Amino acid sequence: MGRIDEQKELIGALKVYLGFVLAILLSTGTGVSRLYGNGETGILFWLGIVILICGIIVFVLVSRKMHKLISELKDL
Repeated sequence: MGRIDEQKELIGALKVYLGFVLAILLSTGTGVSRLYGNGETGILFWLGIVILICGIIVFVLVSRKMHKLISELKDL
């Protein structure tokens, strides 16, 4: 497999991972907003906030890596 094909496969995998992270972020955000709306700001609410923050950080890191690989793909 050529280097270009490897880069394309990695970019494709990163897109799938971004989809999973986005689905987790959406479902966690929905749960946190529902808990907040019901006035239930217990341990699950704060755990959801922590998961949201971590998920956003992971999303940014993976998307930066993907865009870096895409820009490197032009040079191959």
